[in-house]
Amino acid sequence: MEPTFSHGDWLLVLWVHRPFDRAVLGSIAVIEREERPGIFLIKRIQKAHSGNYWVEGDNPQSTDSRTWGWIPGNQIVGIVKLRIKKNKNSYKPN
Repeated sequence: MEPTFSHGDWLLVLWVHRPFDRAVLGSIAVIEREERPGIFLIKRIQKAHSGNYWVEGDNPQSTDSRTWGWIPGNQIVGIVKLRIKKNKNSYKPN
């Protein structure tokens, strides 16, 4: 999800073990699409409506809800809580 995150950054993720039902708009979510099990994507929650979510990457060329449309809450499997930047001694809470 460049430019916000870079390859090599470490993320602390709060994994969700039930269908996601609480959206904090602007939060960074870990998405696992039903069509691609085992592949995790990082997207920002932009909108929520009736248990469905509109998620977008920060890169305008990202594949996200602009391509897929709304995703159900069960495809949100985690929320990024903290990032440790690659080769830096600082961190940025989300």
